Amino acid sequence: MNTITAAITAVGAYVPDFVLTNKALETMVDTNDEWITSRTGIKERRILKDEDKGTSFLAIKAAQDLMAKANINPLEIDLLIMATATPDMPVAATGVYVATEIGAINAFAFDLQAACSSFLYGMSTAAAYIQSGRYKKVLLIGADKMSSIVDYKDRSTCIIFGDGAGAVLFEPNYEGFGLQDEYLRSDGIGRDFLKIDAGGSLNPTSVKTIEGNRHNIIQDGKTVFKYAVVNMADSSELIMKRNNLTNDDVNWLVPHQANKRIIDATANRMNLEDSKVLMNIEKYGNTTSATLPLVLSDFEHLFKKGDTLIFAAFGGGFTWGSIYLTWAYDKK
Repeated sequence: MNTITAAITAVGAYVPDFVLTNKALETMVDTNDEWITSRTGIKERRILKDEDKGTSFLAIKAAQDLMAKANINPLEIDLLIMATATPDMPVAATGVYVATEIGAINAFAFDLQAACSSFLYGMSTAAAYIQSGRYKKVLLIGADKMSSIVDYKDRSTCIIFGDGAGAVLFEPNYEGFGLQDEYLRSDGIGRDFLKIDAGGSLNPTSVKTIEGNRHNIIQDGKTVFKYAVVNMADSSELIMKRNNLTNDDVNWLVPHQANKRIIDATANRMNLEDSKVLMNIEKYGNTTSATLPLVLSDFEHLFKKGDTLIFAAFGGGFTWGSIYLTWAYDKK
């Protein structure tokens, strides 16, 4: 029996229409376009303004985009993995609702949460299900409505985050293309530096937590930046060394879009030229679970069958890692 590898065979994406520019943020908090751009690389981000729509809306749109472009019958999807840090609601899994809404009624579904590493961890999970031989089509969606947990009076967070969704389909491959290796790690030291303080079992929602504004995301920017620079670069370098890859062997770096300086540091450690480093952070900001699939969607037209892609991410918790994948198709 031929060895099964798990390959990405289709990509989809969705971002809301409303654009929140740096200039607009200047009217909301004490900041300016030059300051934001020089420190983050972000020029604008997309915001889902509809109060009656949550992360599921973004995810459904991205999944529908993928299915339409690749002519996928939703009834053939075996599993839907929903990577998100902003589920529609506690307990009732967002992925379950998304699967039903897109017509994937033969699939089972669940949510996966590892902050900004959610999609990276989801890639590993999806690949494992495919490689088991029991599943043929696994839909992995990364989606977040970060505007729902951002305080737009806090300039340390409101300049960074945006809303969006991306989706990829994993299928079995018998030519050796797909996920080749992974290096995934976590460290609970990060619990205090990037979090939402209330709303969970430790600090349940109460009048006190609401009045204290403890339900929005907060971060210690300097500490998170330091850990992210080191760990994204280390994991990317390690996966190259472990697989005897040189900078010439790597066609594309697909990094989490949190901060241009973090991406630059990772690329420098890998000794990659700028043309191999994929970035769209200036358009979308940090969409958390959606950054990696949005990069794939924006640059899918550049990928050739057999290309070597290195994925890298870092998120709250802390969570981080890198994945080595070979591309399985030429875009038609």
